[in-house]
Formats: sequence, C-alpha cells, structure tokens
Amino acid sequence: MAEITLRGVGKRFKQTEAVRDFDLTIADGEFVVLLGPTGAGKTTTLRLIAGLEAPDAGRITIGGEDVTALPPAARDVTFVFQQYSLYPHLTVYENLAFPLRSPVRRMEKSEIDRRVRETARLVRIDHKLDNRATRLSGGEMQRVAIGRALVRQPSVYLMDEPLSSLDAKLRAGMRLELKRIQQELGATLVYVTHDQIEAMTMADRIGILKEGRLIQIGTPREIYTAPISAYVATRLGQPAINLLPRGLLPDAGLDDAVKTIGARTEHLSIEKAANGHADGAVDWIEHLGDQNHLHVRIGERKLITLVPPDTPLAAGDKVMIRYNNPLCFDANGDRVGGAAR
Repeated sequence: MAEITLRGVGKRFKQTEAVRDFDLTIADGEFVVLLGPTGAGKTTTLRLIAGLEAPDAGRITIGGEDVTALPPAARDVTFVFQQYSLYPHLTVYENLAFPLRSPVRRMEKSEIDRRVRETARLVRIDHKLDNRATRLSGGEMQRVAIGRALVRQPSVYLMDEPLSSLDAKLRAGMRLELKRIQQELGATLVYVTHDQIEAMTMADRIGILKEGRLIQIGTPREIYTAPISAYVATRLGQPAINLLPRGLLPDAGLDDAVKTIGARTEHLSIEKAANGHADGAVDWIEHLGDQNHLHVRIGERKLITLVPPDTPLAAGDKVMIRYNNPLCFDANGDRVGGAAR
C-alpha cells in the first residue's frame, strides 16, 4: 500500500475552478472519506489522484513517487465507480478475472484462479461464481464491482459513491463489509460520498470540501464536535445542527464576537414550561420508534432535536429551552470559543 499526497493541486474546467489549492496527505493503510455537496470537487479530486484528469497546478505523489504526469495505468490504482460497470454476458468468475488477463500482466492461469477465488470469498460472492452478472441482485453486483477492484491488489483504492444506487438496507450491510475488507487488507482507500452516515461509520478521517477547497480534515469525532465553521458543522449530524441567531434564547456569557449559535441535540435542554414562562412551543413530533424528532417553534424560527419516545411532551405544549455548551460562530460563520451558561 502507499501514502498519497496532494500539494497545491488545482483543476479548472473553463470558467469553473473545480479544485483549488488542495493540500492533503493520506497515510499508508488509511481510509479517508471526502464529504461535501454536489459541486464541492470530490469526484474531480478522486479523478486527479487516479490520473483520469491532469492538474493545472500542484503535485501528486503516491508511495513517494511523483505521479502528476503519469497516465492511470502507471499509477497502480484502481477505481470503483458509482455504477456497477460489469460485463453482463460474463459470469462472476469471468468478471473478476478480467482485470488479471491483460497482456500487460501476463499472469499464470493458476495465479488468476487463486486470486479470483480468494477475492470472491473476501467479498462473500464465492457461491455465485458461475452466475452471469444479469442474474445477480443489486447488492451482489456491487460486491462483484468492488471485488474486481480488489483482485488487482493495487497500491491505492479509489471509490466514487459506490453504494449510492443501493437501497437503505443493502447500503448499511455494504458499509460494514467494505470497512471489514479495508481493515483486513490494510488498504489505502479514498472514498467519495455526500452521505454523512457512510462518512461517520467508515472513515478513519473525513475531509470536508467546499467549492473545490479542503476546509477541514479530522476524525469523525473531531469533525462532529469541533468543526471550524458553521459550514463544516452542517455536514454531520442527524437531525442537522440548529443554527440560531444570538438573542433568540438566553445565552449570557458568550464572547462578543458570537453571532450564531449551533445547537445539536446534546446542546439543548428542553422542559415543559411552568409558572407562565416559555421560550417556545412544540410544533409537532415525529415518532421514529426508539426516538422522536421534536419540532419546536420559537417565534418565527424552528428548532429540531431528538428526544426519548417517552418524553412527556405533545404538540402545542409550551417549553423552556436552555443551551448546554453549544457551538458558537462569528458573523463569517467561523468557530468562536466559549459556551453559553
């Protein structure tokens, strides 16, 4: 496996700067997820690492070798795309063997067979080796697509939203499988997604992108608890963080620079109002089984948080709301230290 570095990398498509001043080091054997909305530059960054796009500026190295000007075939990387891209007329075995039968590799038939069967067991598709791709379920096809990348045993694995076309149950299962495989192989893996759950559950580190720039990178816990900006704070958390203007709720003791308060579920204390004082009222409640989404209206603003299913609140109830060490941001959306009392 190999370390990947990008230094000052930039890429422009006509008038659009897809990637700007991009600096990132991905350690050998690390699972890094690039997270951001559509147009943030995630896929372009992946394609630059793969050599499918040439940078207009900067330098890319893999395993200490400068690969900036090298073609994809010379970089020892493999790419898993969003779509399965299987050969429908071939069996699972033949699909897995296909990358190994290139004249460039000149691999012995026995070694091809060993790798195919070993990889099929790894992605748990070995019981379907004789099936044509057209006879597989969506989850099975995705396993074959991932297996076809694994069978080559490259230095770097690049994956561009490979689970997005699966239903929720299959995605959940494949997340666990993909992380298990990556850990077993000790693989260097760069994974692009806009799904925060995928990022939180699989990544060693998450890189948050905005308009082609890497805004922040850190462990899932660091990104969640210590975002450097309101933009980063909105990338993780379910329900989404509440961004409330200062003065909407009692917030004495804050730095003067604070203009916006970011409140997740753990930053809020909500109780049924007593003695006539209330900060807001329950608008409605979404019952989700093991927890509820509580929608509270505060004047013209709305706040959403999680509460236990047995919380004694109902639509229309007046409530008192207090902050508990919330995140604070200045007028530019940058993080400010300090917490409300």
